Amino acid sequence: MKKLLGLTLAQLGDVAAEIGLRPFAARQMAVWLYQKRVSDIDAMTDLPKRARAALVEKGYAVGREEPLAEARSSDGTVKYLFAGRGGRDVEAVYIPDKERATLCVSSQAGCRMGCRFCMTGQGGWQGNLDACDIINQVLSIPESETLTNIVFMGMGEPADNLGAVLPAVEILTSPWGMAWSPRRITVSTIGKIDGLRRFLADTQVHIALSVHSPFATERQDIMPVEKAFPLREVMPVIREYDFAHQRRFSVEYTMFAGMNDDERHADALVRLLRGSHARVNLIRFHRTPGFEGRPSDRSTMERFRDYLNEAGITATIRASRGEDIMAACGMLAGKAKKTAKESLSDL
Repeated sequence: MKKLLGLTLAQLGDVAAEIGLRPFAARQMAVWLYQKRVSDIDAMTDLPKRARAALVEKGYAVGREEPLAEARSSDGTVKYLFAGRGGRDVEAVYIPDKERATLCVSSQAGCRMGCRFCMTGQGGWQGNLDACDIINQVLSIPESETLTNIVFMGMGEPADNLGAVLPAVEILTSPWGMAWSPRRITVSTIGKIDGLRRFLADTQVHIALSVHSPFATERQDIMPVEKAFPLREVMPVIREYDFAHQRRFSVEYTMFAGMNDDERHADALVRLLRGSHARVNLIRFHRTPGFEGRPSDRSTMERFRDYLNEAGITATIRASRGEDIMAACGMLAGKAKKTAKESLSDL
């Protein structure tokens, strides 16, 4: 099956040419896919019947797939399981919060970055999702029409799968696509420099950088990618771009008791971020198998936050959501491919 969902306007133009349609048919297909949100080619009624038949004959389908299973948290968070890659399914997390409705999407089945405290990284990498897989997460949950924000903070490193994530962002933000403002989209990265440059240069989405320690040796101990992409090389790339106005640069900082939560770390973080217009999200660590760290207590997190704020770095403590369904930060693991009924029983 060749999937139409996830194709950009240029790619849909190639499809139109393949079946003998004029170029404007690409925009017609885009409207049906991303604005009218159809799940069947026959619903594209302003395409000639012969053209719809030709698409099917050439092996095309829309490519929409419903979630395999879901799990609902007591706090309103919903975790959806979707078909993934290499025997490992992927998860998307819907997070309602007053007037906001955020979807945390996955970009890979697993992750190659190997962060020791993250369940996704502990499970290794089984394959890249394609743009269809990413857009399908957005369109195929029941709450799709009410979404206000999308964060690429699910399974995988977005900068490690540019071939799918950049087209997905183009579809989300283009007038012919879903026409979202890029200010409603945040891409999280460990700082893979080539990918980070592409997001900064080719899009206007917000950027979130996973830091977790301002000291290179300590960061490398929990994030092996520090060796390949050290913060001392990542931060100059960030500083090349203007985050003073509408675009936002945020820092993700998971707090581990006795490891990265004292005044020495807070002071080093201030020095690392000064002048970058960074906003720091302090995240309570959620225990994961195989990692010995413990979560910092609330009072320690508040002192750390206050130190940053008093030094001129805006910092907030992120509310923990979905921990009871293993949907909180660092807890997404995916499941081996099973039937929907079997998958649901495991969630």
